[in-house]
Amino acid sequence: MSHKSNTSFQPKEMNIVLRILIIVAASFIFALNINTFVHTGGLLPGGAAGLTLLIQEIFLKFFNIKVSYTVVNLLINAIPVYIGFKFIGKRFTALSCVVIVLSSVFTDILPSYTLTRDTLLICIFGGLINGAAVSLCLLADATSGGTDFISIFLSERRGIDSFNIILGINAVILTIAGILFSWDKALYSIIFQYVSTTIIRLLYRKYQQSTLFIVTRNPAEISNLIYELTHHGATVIEGQGSFEHDEKKIIYSVVSSPEVNKVVSAITEFEPDAFVNVLRTERLSGNFYRVPKD
Repeated sequence: MSHKSNTSFQPKEMNIVLRILIIVAASFIFALNINTFVHTGGLLPGGAAGLTLLIQEIFLKFFNIKVSYTVVNLLINAIPVYIGFKFIGKRFTALSCVVIVLSSVFTDILPSYTLTRDTLLICIFGGLINGAAVSLCLLADATSGGTDFISIFLSERRGIDSFNIILGINAVILTIAGILFSWDKALYSIIFQYVSTTIIRLLYRKYQQSTLFIVTRNPAEISNLIYELTHHGATVIEGQGSFEHDEKKIIYSVVSSPEVNKVVSAITEFEPDAFVNVLRTERLSGNFYRVPKD
């Protein structure tokens, strides 16, 4: 028995191995995108990466000094990484540091390559690839660093959609780039960032919430089912059917968007004639259970 235990991966270890493989792949894709689409179009991808590229351009244009992407990116991420370790989660932040270091080193060592010089195509496909790379990091429970740490921290403390915060910070970076360099590239970068953010919102919905309204004859059972599946509570409201005038119960609950399908499936399986209405929640304050980061 002891020999088997020493030679087998535990589920937690398997999870870590898979997460590391995903973030290594994401780091490579992120760096490859910078050295192809982003550099060719002279764009700013937003966040820490965008700020790093902006600082590189400032040093090159005004001081004729070529600075390392890795050095600048690591310095920019110092404070966000501290926020991550202190307030978000140690393993989550450690894996995010792997992304930050690998993507920075890959960006410095990978050669630049031009696939197309059409700026609009660069914005669209570069944004798609950037959004996919960031989503891979998030799905592996890590982040690409910089503003992601700050937005996740504010999302968990304030219940605000984190990606709206990222867009606001990026707008400041692009304004500076437009004033110092070219408004054309700054405006094209907005298209790049919009596409990237749209892909992230499509692929990764952990910080989005949905409101459930369920008309049922079994409020206690449905409420318990929601709690067992999501650890979220529910409120039972008295109601009456307008046509048959029979007594109904309305359950009101808010769950994370990725949990909606399994909750609705479980409800309809338990009570096939239950009426379920799902609404997108724009903002949430108060106690809302979130799975803690490791």
